[in-house]
Amino acid sequence: MSLPAPPLLLITDRLSCRGKVEDIAAAALRGGCRWVMVREKDLDHDALVALARRIVVDAARIGATVVVNGDAAAAVEAGAAGVHLPQSGSVAEARRIVGAGALIGVSCHSESELHAADRDGADYATLSPVFPTESKPEYGPALGLAAFARLVRPARLPVLALGGVGAANAAACRRAGAAGIAVMGGVMRATDPERTVAALIDALALPV
Repeated sequence: MSLPAPPLLLITDRLSCRGKVEDIAAAALRGGCRWVMVREKDLDHDALVALARRIVVDAARIGATVVVNGDAAAAVEAGAAGVHLPQSGSVAEARRIVGAGALIGVSCHSESELHAADRDGADYATLSPVFPTESKPEYGPALGLAAFARLVRPARLPVLALGGVGAANAAACRRAGAAGIAVMGGVMRATDPERTVAALIDALALPV
């Protein structure tokens, strides 16, 4: 399954953004983002569905893709294109819920987790943290580009670089084998998320 283009996945975090998360997502879409993950782990099912549905409606106007983190049923109810699972999530169970044509991603932080996502038939994975980041302190030290490249090389599924990724290092991630990048805090906390996303997309367009 082809990933959305450009290969930039925006991950929401309404607790850290300046203003309403729907407005940040809308600004990112204006900046050229075409792929959003609604990741709000503290929301209950109904609240998550309601938020995701609002973002799906906005994204649908320009043909952008929305996935929901961690709740396959919420993804279906919100009309999202798929679900993104934690490393412990079951790809087979998610596929049963969201359907054969839906997009399923998995969060990975190690070689074994990336291998499992590949083996289980995920459509893509995020691998993090590539660089030091405030958003993922619980996952240990940053991998660095050399380790990222080593882990990604044998993978058959597309892998997105996540964790401390910005315009200054997006092209380096692509050169290390990333199929694209995933960003959260750098856009959620940005004073101008539209311009920040546009700069990320420009960086992704640099020669690999």
